[in-house]
Amino acid sequence: MSFNVVGFVRASCYLLVLMLSVSAAQAAKIEPFPLATLEAERPIISPSHRILLSPVREVNNEIRSDSLVRLAVRGVGQRMQISPDSGRDEAKDYYLNELASRNAVILFDCTGRDCGRSNVWANQIFNEATLYGRDADQDYLAAAYRDVDDTIHVVLLYTVTRGNQREYVWTEQLSVPEGSVIPGFHASSTRLRGPIIVPWSGGVTYRFDWNANDRRLLQEWTQSETDRVVLVSYSTLGEQGAFEESMRRATDAVESMTVLLGKSGVRKDQITPIIVGPALAFTDPGRQGDRIEIMVVRAP
Repeated sequence: MSFNVVGFVRASCYLLVLMLSVSAAQAAKIEPFPLATLEAERPIISPSHRILLSPVREVNNEIRSDSLVRLAVRGVGQRMQISPDSGRDEAKDYYLNELASRNAVILFDCTGRDCGRSNVWANQIFNEATLYGRDADQDYLAAAYRDVDDTIHVVLLYTVTRGNQREYVWTEQLSVPEGSVIPGFHASSTRLRGPIIVPWSGGVTYRFDWNANDRRLLQEWTQSETDRVVLVSYSTLGEQGAFEESMRRATDAVESMTVLLGKSGVRKDQITPIIVGPALAFTDPGRQGDRIEIMVVRAP
């Protein structure tokens, strides 16, 4: 019996490539929260899957959201019941840590009644009646990241407490085609992270409205001293306000943010401020008003 060495080598190489591909795919997927029981799983394949990036409401039996995107997706949805020994906060922290390890960008998140009605999320958005719970005890986030194979992934996470005190988490892990436009996610470059949108208020002293997740994400993005932090400062122009005054406020706000970031370890020489003021307008509802948009450019 003859032995085809060339064929064997080719087959072995093909098997190795296949195994590496499977390994990479498995590494990209976030495993279910360990302290939860998987109750339902279904494939999600759609040419126009709805990704909500703002609170949801129902008007005349129609779903309304000020910011959403429809994407061609392929992935899986999973419903899990959280163990009584754990809770929704622990589940969310688990997924946030997994997303942070993948340098994911949080596109939108909300908590409690700010998300809208749980009934709408459960029955109209996810088509999972089991997820119908208390409006005050729910949260949702959408995130995106690029894996080691340059595939773009979108992750949706929803947690809720039902009236019977049982807690659930629903996840959607979706891959999207190259070139997909995702608001807030610069898929064209793995070196560019952001923006993190931080609303600000004030005139003499400045207050920045950003949460712990935003700050943690920025810390994850600035591990190297050679990373550049770009602060793009926007301000509103009132009906009677002067353009120069609006620009001054935008400048003062970015200087205050520079001081604040310095306290968390971001050096001043890493920061590049860009003052836009009221000179550029966006139609995206999430990019309005007095705000600073934080971008991080990773070193080559």
